[in-house]
Amino acid sequence: MKRGFASDNNSGVHPQILKALEKINEGHVTGYGGDQFTEQAIKLFKNEFGDDTEVFFVFNGTGANVLGLSSLTRSFNSIICAETAHIQEDECGAPEKFTGCKLLPVETHNGKITPEQILLHLKGFDFEHHSQPGVISISQVTEMGTLYSPEEIKALADLAHQHDMYLHVDGARIANAAVALGLPFRAFTRDAGVDVLSFGGTKNGMMLGEAVLFFNPELAKNTKYIRKQSMQLYSKMRFVAGQFIAYFENELWKQNAAHANQMAKLLETEVSKIPQVRITQRVDANGIFAIVPRKIIPLLQEKYFFYIWNESLSEVRWMCSFDTQENDIYEFASLIKSLVS
Repeated sequence: MKRGFASDNNSGVHPQILKALEKINEGHVTGYGGDQFTEQAIKLFKNEFGDDTEVFFVFNGTGANVLGLSSLTRSFNSIICAETAHIQEDECGAPEKFTGCKLLPVETHNGKITPEQILLHLKGFDFEHHSQPGVISISQVTEMGTLYSPEEIKALADLAHQHDMYLHVDGARIANAAVALGLPFRAFTRDAGVDVLSFGGTKNGMMLGEAVLFFNPELAKNTKYIRKQSMQLYSKMRFVAGQFIAYFENELWKQNAAHANQMAKLLETEVSKIPQVRITQRVDANGIFAIVPRKIIPLLQEKYFFYIWNESLSEVRWMCSFDTQENDIYEFASLIKSLVS
């Protein structure tokens, strides 16, 4: 199967991650996170985000979001997010099922929400007939491939804290955001006022596993119990933690994300030369959204699988990965040209 552009989840595992898994596979260690590999991985996160950061490893991104949001809310709270947010569109109602909270989606054209839009939902405080606004949740990178600046994140955090709410970030593609912004992780998360971060690695070369980071230890008092109840406590925790050790070693995360972002920019350059293709969003990271002639989509998908984003507009999404190659881009663009000519 050709390397397609459907999702960075479709890529394999980076060889250095596989080598790390083989290395930590030797012998017996204590289960459920009581091992030296988990301890080392937690220290690496603390080095990035601060010594008082609380770190919880989970299986996947949905689990990370649900665990973070469950720790911040009660069932009478509401969670404000973009209408395109992963927690709204792609998690099968898991956040609502496990938190009991009402999701309040905000209409957005680029995946980003603003304080002005959120203000419309900040009502009914201390009124028992109204769900109580509890969390603002954003994605960085957004589901539309766009980025929040640190200043935009800080404005959302300030708004949340002014109303005794929290700011949660879905960072499934946090590495791509860090590379694109040219900033350390902390600069646009903790230092910008974020309370809880879902830190992803699977989309950037890991096999499985994410981390949930709490920047105020008080918020994580009950998280270990919630993790167990939500079936996200991995008995052989070393196989998640060990991947993060390799991920941070020699900044593998940065190499992978930088390559994926560069491939997206190259794809943007090549398809921009085709008059029949119109790019609809800023290409900030490793995703491209474009409107293409409807008739060529199934023909393209026969050789390079990707998803249709908006059927009515004939808008598609193309994702680049750590293992996308320049030849993949040139051959894909060439095929588009041949099909529209």
